[in-house]
Amino acid sequence: MFGNITDVPGVKVGHVENKDAITGCTVLLVENGAVCGVDVRGSAPGTRETDALDPINAIDCVHGICLAGGSAFGLDAATGVMHYLEEKGIGVDAGVTKIPIVPSAVLFDLFIGDAHVRPSAKMGYEAAENAGVGAFANGNIGAGYGATVGKMAGPQFCMKGGLGSASTTGKEDLVVGAIVVVNAVGDVKDPDTREILAGARNPKTASWIDSCAYLEEYAQSQALQGTNTTIGVIAVNAQLTKAEAKKIAQLTQNALARTIYPVHTMLDGDTIFVLGTGDKSYPVDYIGHLATQVMEQAILTGVKSAAKLAEVESYASIQST
Repeated sequence: MFGNITDVPGVKVGHVENKDAITGCTVLLVENGAVCGVDVRGSAPGTRETDALDPINAIDCVHGICLAGGSAFGLDAATGVMHYLEEKGIGVDAGVTKIPIVPSAVLFDLFIGDAHVRPSAKMGYEAAENAGVGAFANGNIGAGYGATVGKMAGPQFCMKGGLGSASTTGKEDLVVGAIVVVNAVGDVKDPDTREILAGARNPKTASWIDSCAYLEEYAQSQALQGTNTTIGVIAVNAQLTKAEAKKIAQLTQNALARTIYPVHTMLDGDTIFVLGTGDKSYPVDYIGHLATQVMEQAILTGVKSAAKLAEVESYASIQST
């Protein structure tokens, strides 16, 4: 076990970053196809192909998921993933060609990098080429490279977010994995102690600006709409219908509510995908329970693993001072 989402059979992960521009993308490949559902809770999402995942629609499997920086511009990265899979003959057979189905969600990371350089189709292709099974770093990697959190009082008070992944096992050989990029407007807190791990922080006084308390006092945010989100994927080696996958995605959003304060706001685009790669059925509530636990762990791992970047402090950097 690698302790990440590639512990789920059939799932590969690849990352690529532009470290000068401070952006990147993360690609999950399911080359044998997987049933997929999605739940969008935030009110400022940047997504692609999510309508196809509605249980009433015909598409019954996907071949990859692309998570990228660059705001809506970053949706272009999924095109590169499609090209990579088409070259391998993977996709829905449309007679004249195979059409890979690659839903995508993006985050806004333009504050701390070069706002004019975003993940492109070329970067998506490279991330797909890098995809494999095994250990990979958390924090400042892939789509999490430019992620930040704690922007309720304004982006000048933010801290570094990041990418995290985790996995767990259940009864009868069930494996559940999560990968997430934490770029929330709110603060990330320890779910047991409610201690802020990363969030709005005054760099001059090294003191926290509790985002919920700020919202209560001023009744509004200084963050801009569409500049925040938490996006992630759950994968499970279970047989799922699209409706079941969607329900598990809804249940998994509880992990965000346990760790991010506030969450699912008008300023966030919180989106969770769920992939079913197996042929054995399990109770939906059981999978949802484990998915919530492992997503919670991935969120904390992503934030705790992030390093200071472009003068933006991180959980690790303030622990060392």
